[in-house]
Amino acid sequence: MSAGALALPVHGARHLGGDRTRFCVWAPAHERVDIRITAPYEKSFPLQKGADGFFLGVADNAPPGTRYLVRLGGDRESPDPASLSQPDGVSGASEVVESGYDAKARYWMGLPLADYALYELHVGTFTPEGTFDAAARQLSRLKDLGVTAVEVMPVAQFPGTRNWGYDGVFPSAAQNSYGGPEAFRRFVDACHERGMAVVLDVVYNHLGPEGCVLAEFGPYFTDRYRNPWGHALNFDGPHSDAVRAFFIQSALWWVEGCGVDALRLDATSTILDLSERPFLAELAEAVSASARRTNRLVHLIAEHLRNDGRVVRPREMGGLGLDAQWSDDFHHALHALLTGETAGYYADFGTLQDFAQAYSEGWVHDGTRRSAWRGRTFGTGAGQIPGRRFVVYWQNHDQVGNRSEGARAGALVSLEAHKLALGATLLSPYLPMLFMGDEHGARAPFHFFADFSDAGLRDAVRTGRARELKEHFGFPGSPPDPFDPETFQACVLEPRSAEGVSAQGVAALVRELLRLRREHRAFKEPAKERVRVRAHSDPPVLCVERGGGAGLLLLHFGEVPFDGPLPLPTGRWRLLLDSADARWAGAGAAAVPVLAGTDSTSVRLAPKSFALYEGMAP
Repeated sequence: MSAGALALPVHGARHLGGDRTRFCVWAPAHERVDIRITAPYEKSFPLQKGADGFFLGVADNAPPGTRYLVRLGGDRESPDPASLSQPDGVSGASEVVESGYDAKARYWMGLPLADYALYELHVGTFTPEGTFDAAARQLSRLKDLGVTAVEVMPVAQFPGTRNWGYDGVFPSAAQNSYGGPEAFRRFVDACHERGMAVVLDVVYNHLGPEGCVLAEFGPYFTDRYRNPWGHALNFDGPHSDAVRAFFIQSALWWVEGCGVDALRLDATSTILDLSERPFLAELAEAVSASARRTNRLVHLIAEHLRNDGRVVRPREMGGLGLDAQWSDDFHHALHALLTGETAGYYADFGTLQDFAQAYSEGWVHDGTRRSAWRGRTFGTGAGQIPGRRFVVYWQNHDQVGNRSEGARAGALVSLEAHKLALGATLLSPYLPMLFMGDEHGARAPFHFFADFSDAGLRDAVRTGRARELKEHFGFPGSPPDPFDPETFQACVLEPRSAEGVSAQGVAALVRELLRLRREHRAFKEPAKERVRVRAHSDPPVLCVERGGGAGLLLLHFGEVPFDGPLPLPTGRWRLLLDSADARWAGAGAAAVPVLAGTDSTSVRLAPKSFALYEGMAP
């Protein structure tokens, strides 16, 4: 380990084996810190003040399951900010958790990033029960679909029982209403037993507005910066070593203590840090060291959204050393092309050429064009960044939830257009991600919802949310009340939503696309350097050649059938799949079975469809 944050004591309670637990609290402004055990018996004892504001002590009769509070200065009591479990919610006592666990998939070592086909889910709305155990019962279906990595929206303890997860206030404690840490471990085990990796969305740029106790303990926040949620976290000021350690240790808990294979880092561009060695680089070093130490493949995926190649550039080349990042440009270009929407960030997109650039490069804004929405030029070139460094999607929780009506793509476009978007995404030279319900064209909304108890806070969120949707995203209308239980309930995916001919047809298509991506030589490698993209305006077709002539994908965005000449790469091509086929709930296949590539090959394509071909031997 390096010096600085990583060399500091581990925050919180760590079970040492047997009945012994070591407690560590960072409270540099206090002279006295006590631990008060509340169950299964009552007892208080002082911690000894050590260096750098850390208070430490070992209890000989505090096995897993012990409940405790931290007493500051002899009177004020609080849950432990580094708690690993909050069984009674954000205001209740913290709980000692078994530090190690007996993983069922003993020889699981993770998956290479290039093998990731992601599925994003929100535990609370993924099933009617809304728990880790209920979600685990759906994993065999996802495995059959071809999913290789399950991405879970944040589960760090938040107030109440209904929340997207980005209002968490205990970054290392799995949400009690979902089942708590042991249930989360069972979920991770269940994924690994099926050969699927687990990606956990973590929030290290802010803490939620209700139930956060960090400020009572030390200078976790700074007034030098402000981010969209208020005061920024103190990652580069005085005492920031301990703050960095707090969040790095949180990441290592999820990776080492719960078996998570990758972390998706929320809104990393809002982690404000001007230090010589940024927090994100130090986090990447710590996670890499953990992976080497445990002989596992562990990845960090950023939601950076500023198209900055330094995020995934190796640290020895001046980058942050993360493994991949989300490409919102891919989504924006595809969404604007299929819906015609120009509100908010969609104002920068809408042409087939935009999508062609996103498809071939990874993003559109590369420092050479001005963003009307941002009012400035932004981004860096993406030409040298490998395809496995990008995560792309037709929709995700943000793109659905940040709409007044919370409408999914399946409710905005036709079934054929939805299948076209899925084909474009799943067969791209990047890491594809489905949002829960994509696989059967779910139409249930995904609203923003929360469960704060403070009436003033609820009013402020209602007002701020409506203003943000209108002014920032450009969506008219008033969103439903995020605190009404019916708003949450409308978002729950019901099992019957996967029934019906169209839903089953879409699921069958997704299953076949992921099989081809997994097995076919043209699509199994996320290698954009072996992709040639040509955009045609009449008809509006994106012609994508993959694998040096091994595969050919024709994406037709037109509203009417096309039957005529189209320039194609030289060679002979055999049809593998037509999205208009009745097998995929289409009106009937239209594509020509065999094509001979010339400058004027006769091609037939149904409206809003794609045709997939493989190269034939000469």
